[in-house]
Amino acid sequence: MSQQLLSRVLVASGIFVGLLSGSGFAQEKHPIAISGEGVKSRYVQQLAIDVDDVAGHQVRVLENVRIFPVDKQPIVDGERIVEWWSRGLSNYIGGVGPVWGYNTWITDKGNKIFFEFSATVESQATETGSKRGTSHGTSRFVGGTGRFSKIRGHLVDVTKFDTDPKAGYVVAESRGEYWFEQ
Repeated sequence: MSQQLLSRVLVASGIFVGLLSGSGFAQEKHPIAISGEGVKSRYVQQLAIDVDDVAGHQVRVLENVRIFPVDKQPIVDGERIVEWWSRGLSNYIGGVGPVWGYNTWITDKGNKIFFEFSATVESQATETGSKRGTSHGTSRFVGGTGRFSKIRGHLVDVTKFDTDPKAGYVVAESRGEYWFEQ
């Protein structure tokens, strides 16, 4: 092999390896797990409308907020999540059905992280006669403000909640990963 051909092969190989390692670095994935145990939550507002086709059929618009205590604040790329806002729509018959919407995390430095969620909900009566719901779903990171504008990722979510908005009981467990687009 000539010296000139060997030089070209080495340069091309170096560029190829550099491109591969650069794109791998840009897509470095970070695991995330969030527990909502002990987090204060409340419904800020909601509107439920009865649908007249089947008994117990309601569509609802909701907004709730979760405030994380200092010792339970999840960390995303070095910033602590202090609030979690959810705004969504549900379509339940007797407390069972789909829910979907949008979440916003607010960090301790004022940045926001946005994601979409969809889930299926079931609810059951408790020993006291109230109803508790369980939601199983997924969330997809779609961006944010500041340094989080190119965040992407996904979560698998299990949320337990009281169907009485005055109860304020919402406990979410989420696991997944995130990365930053180039």
